[in-house]
Amino acid sequence: MKKNIMTVIILSLLLVNIVLTSVLMFSVMGTNKKTAELVANIATVLDLELTVPGQEEAETVVSLEDTEIYSFDSEMTIPLAPEEGERQKYIVFEVALSMNSRHKDYKEYSGTVEEKSVLIKDTITSVVSAHTESECRSNFEEIKEEILQAIQDLFQSDFIYKVAINEVKFG
Repeated sequence: MKKNIMTVIILSLLLVNIVLTSVLMFSVMGTNKKTAELVANIATVLDLELTVPGQEEAETVVSLEDTEIYSFDSEMTIPLAPEEGERQKYIVFEVALSMNSRHKDYKEYSGTVEEKSVLIKDTITSVVSAHTESECRSNFEEIKEEILQAIQDLFQSDFIYKVAINEVKFG
């Protein structure tokens, strides 16, 4: 008889435990859902504050249809910064500039790109010649970004949005 009473008590405690756990679970899930909504709302507000209305994003995608290419007629040969104990090294490559034809400054500056090609080449030379051959081989994408930034500073506009460098040779 004592074993049956113990079994009934254990069974009733088990049922009470299951009921209380389910009540606790449903109350926590409701709170958890409200907390998730609050976090999502805060994230939305923070995202709205990061972007200023009316301001263009820095990394807008320009379609091929809106891209105008200016290629330089000849290859550029640029002396690189000497590495310790080595003779003078050179880099030879072709350069092309991608311009956004829908940019507000395109009409003003696109006609002057050819006229200012000497200044553009000088800017490219000054940026590239500050680097060694090993730097050019290891991270040329960063150097292209430096060139782009220097050209944009030259024109004081970002209608030129990409610098393409092809046929790279070291010597």
